Amino acid sequence: MKKILFICTGNTCRSPMAEAIARKLDKNLEVKSAGLFAVQGSDISPFAKEVLQENDIVHQHQSTPFTKEVADWADLILTMTKSHKDYIVGQYPDLRHKVFSLKEFVKADGMDVSDPYGGSIDTYRRTYQELYDLITKLEDQLH
Repeated sequence: MKKILFICTGNTCRSPMAEAIARKLDKNLEVKSAGLFAVQGSDISPFAKEVLQENDIVHQHQSTPFTKEVADWADLILTMTKSHKDYIVGQYPDLRHKVFSLKEFVKADGMDVSDPYGGSIDTYRRTYQELYDLITKLEDQLH
């Protein structure tokens, strides 16, 4: 079973949504999420939770800071932005072989998944749809 770690900044919006979507779409993946600057134990953002529920996804989440131990668990680390990837590779060059931005890995246009933080519920819906489309491509690529 492939182990995938999704990374964003605070682990309250994009990466937990990606984790929840991937878990729903592919039961053959083991998925987790973390944030480069996450505070341990924060809840998923209210709008992210609402958008997941609108899409029949119930996701229990508490934010997790990114650490080398969390990274070592994963076979593949997918970041929401190029700067997240660059930060990880800069801190841990030995992880270079398994760290990609999500868009880079699935060969989508651009490098960054839009950040809904501080936006409206519609902003979160757009990010959800972007993540859903990317994770569908990911699933196709892994199988």
